[in-house]
Amino acid sequence: MRKLTLKDIAKQAQVSPSTVSLVLRDSPLVAEATRSKIRATMEELGYVYNRGAANLRSQRSKTIGVVVCEITNPFYAEMVAGIDTVMDQNGWIAFLANSSESPERQARFIQRIREQNADGIILTAAEGTAPEIASQLRAWRIPFVQALRRIGDESADYVGPDYRLGMSLAVEHLIGLGHKRIAFMGGARRTSALRERLTGYRSAMKRHGLDPEPVFSCPATREQGVKVIREALAMRDPPTAAICYNDVIAFGVILGLLEAGRQPGTDFNLVGFDNIAEAALSRPALTTIAVEPRQIGQEVAELILRRIADPTGRPEQVIIAPRLIIRDT
Repeated sequence: MRKLTLKDIAKQAQVSPSTVSLVLRDSPLVAEATRSKIRATMEELGYVYNRGAANLRSQRSKTIGVVVCEITNPFYAEMVAGIDTVMDQNGWIAFLANSSESPERQARFIQRIREQNADGIILTAAEGTAPEIASQLRAWRIPFVQALRRIGDESADYVGPDYRLGMSLAVEHLIGLGHKRIAFMGGARRTSALRERLTGYRSAMKRHGLDPEPVFSCPATREQGVKVIREALAMRDPPTAAICYNDVIAFGVILGLLEAGRQPGTDFNLVGFDNIAEAALSRPALTTIAVEPRQIGQEVAELILRRIADPTGRPEQVIIAPRLIIRDT
């Protein structure tokens, strides 16, 4: 059977081949009624667009590699959803890889992304990623955007929240409630995200003449949240409030407080960080710092598309302002 061509579609739909081509490229120049007619004709005739051949002609694959460090964390799932929304709207595809905080695994994924001729990479770097990876990606001439975590110098494109401001908002809130002994809980990964959070926490505490202690370092899991609040309550001079590295830790702290017969929000005040969807649904509902993961994902996607269109453009730093969301804790 002879392979269908654009001319066959155009003849059947009674339009020009150039109009069919515009529809296949999702051009906004075609009226919606004409677009619907052409797509209905393609479906009727069983035409399948050879996107691979078109990509070869344009020298673009219209694909992006997205490498995240911990896909099991709900925050990253929401961020990836934001990336996918923008990519889909622009006719691009995002391929997702989870490094599981392994630089070696991350390196393999980046190589696979290169082999697939992706047009760019969005990277939330694994803990321990060598700073040289940024210069390596530049040497390979692969447009890339860092998300949430910085590696190397700050000249690369980056999107993330203002962690320091978020911590300052949390400290100011708890001090306003009368607390002076405020702990920081969570964050075992040696990343820029932890450093910036701790810097914000310590600076805000010192600004009020308060001791920026205790700091409990632990992985970001509910189980560890339960463990650290047990340790905190067992101290000779226990904290009366805490700011958590993220919401997941805070959920564990809530469980540990309830286990100890303490009521979160009454006997002990608590602030999370991220404002994932579960924060509003937990009982008691979690007071937290909102950093809008979907918005971050959307900003990251828009920036990588801008960088692909203009590879030599000036690097951009997109910093999302956080918000304090006061709930029950």
